[in-house]
Amino acid sequence: MRNTRRIRRMERNRVKIGKMNLTSLMDVFTILVFFLLVNSGSVEVMEAPKTVVLPESQVETKPRETVVIFVSPDEVLVQGVAVASVTDILDDETMTITTITDRLAELDQSVLGPNTAAVAEAREVTILADKTVPFDVIRKIMSTCTNGGYENVSLAVIQKPSLASAS
Repeated sequence: MRNTRRIRRMERNRVKIGKMNLTSLMDVFTILVFFLLVNSGSVEVMEAPKTVVLPESQVETKPRETVVIFVSPDEVLVQGVAVASVTDILDDETMTITTITDRLAELDQSVLGPNTAAVAEAREVTILADKTVPFDVIRKIMSTCTNGGYENVSLAVIQKPSLASAS
């Protein structure tokens, strides 16, 4: 092949790519990873125990971080600690359950970090109750929570797909 003057001039002026500098690319990926790690911690998914079957609802808002009360068909747990049995609550004539009140007071005293401080200051309770639990039990638990100063009581449900998204 003939090397004309034009081809030689183009070869001489061509920018040769040697090593690629990956430092700036790595900086961008590092910032992206830190951004995703920081923002992924703000989502809370509450897992119900296998013994609790939640009712269904079509609410669109996500739950806030609160004190969680699990009510299975057999027992009541406040933040994972068993405090009473459902049969004892049904048999009791009073509207307040002292073991739940004691556990809520204990949780107020055991504030460790900013997340638990925010939960303690919010004074909110989320009740995850099995759908077979009698409403009298749930009503007594709700009454106990409001008497203990937790006035924002929420009932957790499973979110059903809305009618608009189903069609």
